[in-house]
Amino acid sequence: MNWDQIEGNWKQFKGKVKEKWGMLTDDELNTIGGKRDRLAGKIQEKYGIMKEEADKQLHEFLNSNGNSRIN
Repeated sequence: MNWDQIEGNWKQFKGKVKEKWGMLTDDELNTIGGKRDRLAGKIQEKYGIMKEEADKQLHEFLNSNGNSRIN
């Protein structure tokens, strides 16, 4: 799976994201729209973490959901 596929299936994928990062609102998830950089930025903002940590968490989350080819 690549980011184009995630973006195309964002409605299904965002439920998993909300389970992991529950502080993200539905409006924020709709605004993110499957864009990896927006998602990482919003995780960073909401959880008060460094960009590198947000990227690491996102990478680990994607790998744990069988999306190991996503960069």
